[in-house]
Amino acid sequence: MPTQQHVVILRERESERYLPIWIGNDLANAIAMKIQGVAPDRPLTHDLMKSSFEGLGVQLSRIVVTSLADQVFYARLFLLQDGRKLDVDSRPSDAIALAVRYECPIYVAADVLEKAGVIPQKEDEDEEAEELEPDRLAVFRDLVNNLDLPDLPEEPGAHGRGPSRS
Repeated sequence: MPTQQHVVILRERESERYLPIWIGNDLANAIAMKIQGVAPDRPLTHDLMKSSFEGLGVQLSRIVVTSLADQVFYARLFLLQDGRKLDVDSRPSDAIALAVRYECPIYVAADVLEKAGVIPQKEDEDEEAEELEPDRLAVFRDLVNNLDLPDLPEEPGAHGRGPSRS
């Protein structure tokens, strides 16, 4: 974004509710590069993590944005290794950067969506809502209403780039 502020916007599959998560420049670039299919000259941190995980026989099955406290989001990585299930604390931005590399599901806890989810308004509601809606939400509404995102597959790994298995 021109303001140097970056946001990941997750969309709820079954509705038009979005979850904006503000992230740093480096993580925004790491996520965007992978989504756009741009390969860096040298591995980024999340590429290195994926390579290391795979070398150790660890797979990322899903990530979950688990909570929101004091305007800070929290997430968990759910890993599998030799039949063992591992649950690791993570920043949502790091978890999302790994999820796009593994093409694994990204989930958000219902209470997080209730607290921070945004539903864009239809244009005929805009004038009426501007009187009622706080200015801070107008930024998200405008951003979400103007998104031009690529279509993502319905199922993880649908492009044939799923996690490799040893």
